[in-house]
Amino acid sequence: MKDWHQTHSQNRTVAIWLLICCGLVFAMVVLGGFTRLTGSGLSMVDWRPLMGWLPPMSEAEWQRVFDLYQQSPEFLKVNSHMDVHAFKGIFWLEFLHRLLGRTIGIVFLLPFIFFFARGYIKTTEWPKYLLMFFLGGMQGVLGWYMVKSGLVDMPHVSQYRLTAHLIAAFIIYAYMFWVAMSLLFPNNSNERHPWYLKSLALTILTSITIISGGFVAGLRAGKIYNTFPMMGDSWVPPGMMALEPAWRNFFDNIATVQFDHRILAITTLIAVIAFWFKARDADLPSRSQPAVNALLHTAVLQVALGITTLVMSVPVILGATHQAVAMVLFTVSLYILHSLRRV
Repeated sequence: MKDWHQTHSQNRTVAIWLLICCGLVFAMVVLGGFTRLTGSGLSMVDWRPLMGWLPPMSEAEWQRVFDLYQQSPEFLKVNSHMDVHAFKGIFWLEFLHRLLGRTIGIVFLLPFIFFFARGYIKTTEWPKYLLMFFLGGMQGVLGWYMVKSGLVDMPHVSQYRLTAHLIAAFIIYAYMFWVAMSLLFPNNSNERHPWYLKSLALTILTSITIISGGFVAGLRAGKIYNTFPMMGDSWVPPGMMALEPAWRNFFDNIATVQFDHRILAITTLIAVIAFWFKARDADLPSRSQPAVNALLHTAVLQVALGITTLVMSVPVILGATHQAVAMVLFTVSLYILHSLRRV
């Protein structure tokens, strides 16, 4: 009994650490949204993953960094009026975004070494934690790969790379969250709950909707057709299949990308309402039912935020909040999925 209580306590400690890391990744995603929406993401035109902990510390250093920025397409085509003082305003958000990424790496690595040395993490378990650390490092590389796409000819990043960067953040977040939940709610049963597949389908639909939002963000598709429920004077905007080959319209055509996101968002809301309605009479685990209620409330809030953000032409605060609530919705759906993974 003593060994069981000790193991339970150790698992709880490790889970809390992982949830703290999840919280930092959540903050990273939200800060990334602010960085993108304020046009700050291309202000740092070099990448120093090991030596970039400190910002410019003197006016000479600020001028050196600004001189590098002046060679970028964004300065030449968008911000040529900007002086070094105005440049500082966009520099700080991107710097803080990168600094938070480095901080997450330290917050993850040092406790992992401690927990592994103390036996909190068994030898058979450490590969999954090293995978988390590896994915985090690759996310940093992917982030720079994304930024580089906006430093060549056009002063905006590729919507493909931006969406890939967003997907990778959600994968890392989901992996850590799932492992933390498994430590907090251990279950050795091999039998899945009958509602597991329903929950899995809803989680996949939610994820696809979020991914479509990445393309909306990358193409700035929220800046057009700022009406709802119609898109301008039409239910279906003209030119939706104007690009060749046809598949490109779903990723490169601004009107099509916004239309797809609208349809997916409403479909997700309807699916959540149906899931909630049927779940009221279902034999769900005790920790699932409150989460199902939270899922409904969050989905309604997210759709309301999305519509408001659209009709107001994507204000920074609303746009970043919409992205944050998307992650909350994903978290709740993932929590429900985990609660149903075993009977």
